[in-house]
Amino acid sequence: MEAIRGLKTLNEIGQQYGVHPVVVGHWKKELLERAATIFEGKRGPKPAAHADEDRLYGEIGRLKMELDWLKKKSGL
Repeated sequence: MEAIRGLKTLNEIGQQYGVHPVVVGHWKKELLERAATIFEGKRGPKPAAHADEDRLYGEIGRLKMELDWLKKKSGL
């Protein structure tokens, strides 16, 4: 990010972080070329995962209630 901002030279950035300035230049070039594609895809959990999670938690609750009822009826 510092290389893109341009506040320091590539040599200064390389010395600060112990990386060769040519590598910093390659990273800068690659980021500038691919910057548009980085944010194209959506991130985060998928809505279907929440639906499955809610369904499973509901089933866990129902099974727990059945287990508690069976324990009460059997005298455990």
